[in-house]
This record gives sequence, structure tokens and C-alpha cells, in this order.
Amino acid sequence: MDRESSTRESAGQDPLLLLKTLQTLWTKRELQKLREVARQGFATLEDPFSGLLDMLESYKGWKGKGHSLEYYITNELARWLKEHPRDPQSGFKLKKLQSRAFGVLGESQSNLLEPLISIYQLQKADRNTLLGSVNHLYHKGKYKEAVILSTKLKLQPELDVEKMCTPLLLQDKANLVEDYVADYPHLQSQLLQIMDTWCHPTFNTRDIARQYQNVPPSRADKLNQKMLSKLVFRLLGQYNLDPALCPNVMNQRHLGTLRYLFYKRFVEKSMTQENWEDHIQNMVGENVWLQEQLIQLLISYCDAATAAQWALSYHLPSESLPAKVAEKMHELQHQERVEVTKERTYDSKMDKKNDHYYQLPIARENIHFLQTWEEVDKCREVVLQPGQVVGIDMEWRPPFGLVGRPRVSVLQIATKEHVYLLDLLQFSKLDQEEKEKELCHFIWKLFSDPSIIKLGYGMSGDLCSLSTTYPALREMEKQVQGILDLLQVDKQLQKNSGLWKKHHTLVESLRQEPSSITQSPRQAEKGLSLLVQNLLGKPLDKTEQLSNWEKRPLREEQILYAASDAYCLLEVYEVLCKDPAHFGLTANLKESLGGKQSTKPRAKKTLSKQGTQSPSKQVLASAGDTLSASAFPEISAKDFSVVCDTMLQGLARYLRCLGVDVCVLENTDDHRQAAEIARKEGRIILTSGLPYQKLQAQVGEGRCFSVNCSDKAKQQALSILKHFNVRVTLSDIFSRCQVRRLRPREVN
Repeated sequence: MDRESSTRESAGQDPLLLLKTLQTLWTKRELQKLREVARQGFATLEDPFSGLLDMLESYKGWKGKGHSLEYYITNELARWLKEHPRDPQSGFKLKKLQSRAFGVLGESQSNLLEPLISIYQLQKADRNTLLGSVNHLYHKGKYKEAVILSTKLKLQPELDVEKMCTPLLLQDKANLVEDYVADYPHLQSQLLQIMDTWCHPTFNTRDIARQYQNVPPSRADKLNQKMLSKLVFRLLGQYNLDPALCPNVMNQRHLGTLRYLFYKRFVEKSMTQENWEDHIQNMVGENVWLQEQLIQLLISYCDAATAAQWALSYHLPSESLPAKVAEKMHELQHQERVEVTKERTYDSKMDKKNDHYYQLPIARENIHFLQTWEEVDKCREVVLQPGQVVGIDMEWRPPFGLVGRPRVSVLQIATKEHVYLLDLLQFSKLDQEEKEKELCHFIWKLFSDPSIIKLGYGMSGDLCSLSTTYPALREMEKQVQGILDLLQVDKQLQKNSGLWKKHHTLVESLRQEPSSITQSPRQAEKGLSLLVQNLLGKPLDKTEQLSNWEKRPLREEQILYAASDAYCLLEVYEVLCKDPAHFGLTANLKESLGGKQSTKPRAKKTLSKQGTQSPSKQVLASAGDTLSASAFPEISAKDFSVVCDTMLQGLARYLRCLGVDVCVLENTDDHRQAAEIARKEGRIILTSGLPYQKLQAQVGEGRCFSVNCSDKAKQQALSILKHFNVRVTLSDIFSRCQVRRLRPREVN
């Protein structure tokens, strides 16, 4: 016997001897040597495919999580086979190997699935064999492995989506469920309809969890209706499906919106009666369940008589109403004439116009509502003049929890003498492709012309909504020039407020009429309204902000509001340019604003050089370094206070350990409570996902931060500290973790 034959007989012919050697090296953690011995062993095995299965079938030494020896050996063989390609037999021999491989999968970790599928060409196995193997894993309670295997082998169309996905949802493995239905629109619809049934108020996830082994009912408790609703809503947008597929989820969303509208109307008193009624009627529609919920809210916020008026307008049967409401409705039915929509009684003091708000300085006839292409042509001639300065704003219907980004209804362009309101909603209905191209060309030319100064406030969000409305403008944001986002200027002004605010506010208050000074207290101003108040003496009237901008004709109040929002930017800019040094800005502010906007690469370079926070991607002013991208001054951890939205308890605990003042909502709390706490206590809101847009609108730019939920708590915390320029010292660490009585909702 020659030396090579001796080596094969002693080391290669028995895979179990090789396994024993590898086990010894694995125990000693000599991974480099283990790799060398494994690859040498594969070369000497008579049949590496059968030899691997011999080793996997005999190795029972790993029961925990993480990489095991069997995982290491399997992946090493997969790499070795790529370097030394060979087929794992064919015909009956291949089927036998595949059958053994499926048997190994039933006893091994899920991380062996991919390499074994590759090595033994399991995707080519008989379809019935594949389905039988998936069902075998499923009935053993290995739901995760069954779903991964069926996903890898593309067996989803032949399996029951409810049966396969339910146990994974109960175990909080939604990511695997998303992968399972990713390429199958009909399965996506089925999945969301199933999840929607779970969102019915009477459904109990514990009842369904009892049907599955290895899924304790306590685990299912984490999948409450609020979490389910969020997941369904996210997937509706992700899969671009009709929300009508999920009536239970949409009902709960609409109910939340109704409560919010009642809060705005009767608590904040920041919405007019006509505006409020318009939203209520559009939201409720013919939905009987929502109509009944509306009646309950009217009883709470108003009285039985008001509830009866609405009940009568919806023709609700008296037996479905509370006794007091039914009695009042019966009285109304016997009146000779009942004008339900005209007779509703509310406190309308807030609806009376007063003069303590910013007033447009131009005549009403100089506000033009454009609905024809000819009118747009005239606007273009005025606006596209070199050296022109324009204020730009956009309005859209409040999404109120609906799927997708809203489409712009009105585009406002203000010059010194005129304000043009472009009815984009009307233009989209005309269905004239060539004219629409001309409109997009006009908008593109306006935003890309460096000789025209465009003033905005939060311009980045406006541009995103504009590109949603007109896909042809999606690339425009990369080419915009001559932009001055006054949101960035506002942040700089807040940073320098100690230099100018006291004197400027005193001067402006003396310019106000006495009646405006003695008005009753209102909600604290924020955002653009606060900037206008600080610089021009009076805030904006925001009562039409949440109007239905898709309803035509627009009301006069809406037209004036839209015009004011755009025109006030011109006056703010004028005040800043008169004496920029007074506000802590560069002396040549006016000259620097006309250049090209800062690009994203430049912003990154500035940040890395200064070592400051990474602000949200806004369209920066042409002033560049003058209007610094570092919008937040350095603040110590002990002085930094936040409120964490639901589902961010892990982040809240981490921040607290770093010395941050943290308040956190429970998972059962409404997101809007975060805004209330933030306003009352001056806290920053930390949230994620869809609630970000709603909460941001309630507290203004810079006071709400969207957390990346795919990051771990540590990375989330670091991003927040960097963004808000928070300094953490050794004395801050665990400084708030003393044993003491905690405030309500404060982190434990």
C-alpha cells in the first residue's frame, strides 16, 4: 500500500474519524487549523456529499444559538466544492442524498438551510418531497425553519399562507413573514386580510396561540392590536394595496383621527367649525360603525342635543343610540323644519376674525387662483424674471393616517406684488399630457434657475411631496439652485436668540395695537408662525392649516391662508436682509443667498470637519457655512430632555443610563400624548415610522426626531446624541439611575 492510499484509509475513508478530529480542534477553538484539516479531509473522503451527511447525522453536540461545528463544517464544504466542483450523483443516489439532507434539516439549526439547499440541489427535488419536508418541519413545531425552507424553495403558492405565517407572527418574526410573501401579491393580500381579522376588538391572540406548540400564550400577548395595526398599515403602503382590504384597521385609524379632530376643535380650539365639519363628514361617510363612534364623542365633548342632530343626519336607528340622544332625536323629528347642518351649536368664539394675526399687505385682487393653462402662462412671465425673489409654499389634504405620501393640491408662488395659487389638483384632472409637461417644465425651470431666489420653510418635505404629485420632477431636487430654506435660518436664529430676541420682541410689541396685546392666551406658536411673530410682530393664523385642500371651490379663508403662508416669507427675508448682523448672521447675507445651494457631499464634509451632529437632510441655503448646518448648540446630557414614543422603551433606558432626562409612553398610550408632553415640558420627541409626520407637525421642525428601528438601542442613542450635539461626560453616566421615586411615565 503506497503512502497516498494509507493516508486515505486512515484519515479519509471514515467521515466519523474526521469529525472526531474536528471536534477536538473546535473545542480548543483552533479555527485556522480546523479549516485546514477539514479541507484536507474533504479531499480524501470517498464521497464528500455522503460523508457530510454522516457527520451531521451523528453530531448532536449543539443545542444553543449561534454558529455550531456542524454549521462551520457545512459552510466549509460548500466553499470547498466551489473550488473543486463536482455533482452529487444523479437519479436514485441523488434522491437518497436529498432525503437524508431533509432529515438533517429537521434536527438542525435553521442556518444550515441555505448551504444544504446549495450542496444537495434541494430546489430540484420532487415537488411532493419538498412539500412533505416542509410539513414535517411544521408539525415538529419548527415553524421558522418550515417558512425559511419554503421561501428558499419558492413553495409559497402551494402552501396555506395563514397556516404558515400565523405562528411566526405570534413569535414576533414579522420579517420572515414579509420575506415569505414578498414576490406574491395575492399572498400579500391574503396575509393582510388575515391580520385585519385579528384587529377586530373582540379578537384574542391567546386563543389562536394555544393551537401551536412552542408558542406560549404569554408571547402572543406582545402582538397586541396596536402593534398589529401598525404592521398592517406599514405593509399596506409597502405593498401598495387598497386599504379597503383591511376594514378593521382602517376603522381604528379613522377613530383615532376623529379623536384628534375633536381635540383640535374643542380642546385646542385651533380649527374652525366649517373646517372641522368638513373633515368629520369626509372621514365618517357611510360607515355606520364610525357614525356610532362619532355620536359617543359628541356626547363627551358637546351634549345630547348636538349628538341627536348628527344622528338624525345619518338616519341612525334610535335603538342604536343612547337613551338621551334617542329622546332628543325624537323631538327633532317632530319639528316642522329641521336644518341639521345649519343648526348645530358650538362655541364659535374662535371663528370670529381678529387682528392679532399677520395680515397680507397686498390687495385681494392681487391674489390669483390659477385653474387654466392661460393663467399659468401669465404667471410664468412674471415669476421667471432674473433677479426675482419669490416665496414658495405648498398645501395638501392632511393624510390623517392614510397610506402613502400626500399629493400637492395647491402650489403657492408669491412675488412682491402678487401671489399665484396654482391649482395642481385641477390641472391633474384635465388629462392633457403636453400641457402637464409644460407645467412641470415651468416648475423645474423655476427651482433650477440660480438667478431667482426661492424662499421656503421646510423645503425638503415640500419637494418630496411635489415629486410624488409629478413623477417627472423626481430628479429635480438634485438640480435645485437659488434656494433659501428659512427653516435653516430659523434654527440659526434660535441659536443666536440671546443676541437679538429681547430687544426685537420689545420693539415689535410696541408696534402692535393694544387690542392684540390683551387677547386671551392661545396655543404657543411654533415653526414658521413663531418666526413670523418674532420678526414681524404677529403670528400666522393657522386655523386653516388642516383644511381639506382637495375640496373645490376653496373657501375664502383657505385662499387667504395659502397666500399668507407664501407671502410672509418675503417679509421675513426683507427684515433679515436689512440688518443680518443684528440677528447673528453674516453681513453679506443678501449677496450669499443668491448662489447655488449646498450639496449633500459638501454638507457631509462640513460635518466631519467640525465633528458635530448629522442633521436631517434639508435643502440648505446658499449661504453655506454662514447659515451653519450645525443647527443645535452643544448641550450637556443632564440638560437634554426627551419624550420617547411607544415601543422605544429600550432606547429610553439606554439614554437614561447616559444621564439624559427621559420620559416614555406606555405601548397602550396614544402617540399624540408625546406631543402634549413635549409642548408642556419643552422636550424633544423621539418616535419612528408613520407617527413621525403627525408629531412633527404638532411641535414644529427640529423638535421631533425619527428613530431608525432597524438599529439597536445603542446605535439609536448615538445617532440622537450626534444629531442634537449632546455632550456626555463620565459624571453623566448612571447619574439618573439612583434609587428614588420616579415620576409618572418616567423610565424605570
